[in-house]
Amino acid sequence: MCEASRKAAIVTGASSGIGEAIAERLLQMGYEVYGIGRHFDNERNMPERSHEIEKGTGSSGTGCGEPEAFHRIVCDLRETGKLLQIVREILKEPDISLKVLVNNAGTAYYGLHEELNPEKIGEMVRVNLEIPMILTQQLLRTLKKNKGDIINISSVTAISSNPHGVAYGATKAGLLSFSRSLFDEARKYGVGVTAIMPDMTETNLYRNADFEADPAMDAHLTPEDVADAVEYALTAREGTCVPEIILRPQLHRIRKK
Repeated sequence: MCEASRKAAIVTGASSGIGEAIAERLLQMGYEVYGIGRHFDNERNMPERSHEIEKGTGSSGTGCGEPEAFHRIVCDLRETGKLLQIVREILKEPDISLKVLVNNAGTAYYGLHEELNPEKIGEMVRVNLEIPMILTQQLLRTLKKNKGDIINISSVTAISSNPHGVAYGATKAGLLSFSRSLFDEARKYGVGVTAIMPDMTETNLYRNADFEADPAMDAHLTPEDVADAVEYALTAREGTCVPEIILRPQLHRIRKK
């Protein structure tokens, strides 16, 4: 028999890396996933079309004759009007109970701070901090009603000094501060708020840097490691909270490009 409603999740930056791994894990956990990304261009994904919700493209279905459970949504998160329209469209979907928001999308520029420019600084502030706050504000009432969860993918740079990445670290520290305050504000309504802080992870986040994750398996994290942390936060015993998770590889090492 079909359920009256289907539990749903929104994941930003879902087209690759950590976001893609989290979306896949949520699908395995039985969520209907709305994945937002600027483009979906690997062999598993649909060609880019528009910001509209594309249904029936995932790897699992509802089992009730409904479209399959992964929806690719092409959108540049910095286009606020378009993003808010997408949020409204998702909330209007029939028989959907939004339970999870994963603020994962991020961008980074590295180097001496004096060598950055206002555009790069503005992009990091916008994508890494402002957009998670906007999305959370738009969805918080719904998540309160559904006793849902907010997962913010921060970084270990939020809790350390970050020479050659000072602006990026500042945005992630801001996201951690936001998560901590939001947890205290929303916990009495049954909302879970978790900040996950991964160390060096094998993703394309470092495409603008002169370094990358060391390929040794004990010197970097994988996107699936972060997805494990998301699953842990979401499956904790009812009545318990997981406000923060720090993930580090055994070895502290990077590789120069």
